Amino acid sequence: MTRLEQLLDKLDETRETLLMALEDLPDEAFAEPNAIGNWSVQDLLANITAWEAELVTGLMRLKQGKKPDQLLAALDDMDAYDQARFAENHERPLETTFNDFQKVRMELETWLEEFSDQELTRPRQFKWFRRESLAQIIERLTITRERPFAIKVAVFAEQWLKREAAANANIIPLTLVEVPDDDTD
Repeated sequence: MTRLEQLLDKLDETRETLLMALEDLPDEAFAEPNAIGNWSVQDLLANITAWEAELVTGLMRLKQGKKPDQLLAALDDMDAYDQARFAENHERPLETTFNDFQKVRMELETWLEEFSDQELTRPRQFKWFRRESLAQIIERLTITRERPFAIKVAVFAEQWLKREAAANANIIPLTLVEVPDDDTD
């Protein structure tokens, strides 16, 4: 199995774990403030999307033989990058956020296929990354970041669903309520 195949498998596995954690959440749960640290689930998805979009842009520049300036700046101050992306994306509609989340992953996987195993794995292939290989950079910004988020989302989802079930336990569905006949004639 090539390094690219391994990387793509890990990307798919990690994403599937996150999607499984999300699957039972209703739309309103995605906007719940402070669900994952200071972020809502939607904020988290927007952040993951932003990093992957930055990677795609960086990969495009690398293929052109150019320095991936924006990606390098983001790597130098990840917290500042996260805060800026939060401010940019905080008010976006959920549907747009989720569509971009799915779309950018496909773009990332497509761009990864443009690189040979040597380009992916050789630590000094791209001098701007110091001693890290391109594969290490990609794993750090996708898989390594997304795995703990998937766990946190799963915990949040479980708590949300339990809270909603408890809140709804005291509600009697109208279909079970019998209305007496009106015999006031």
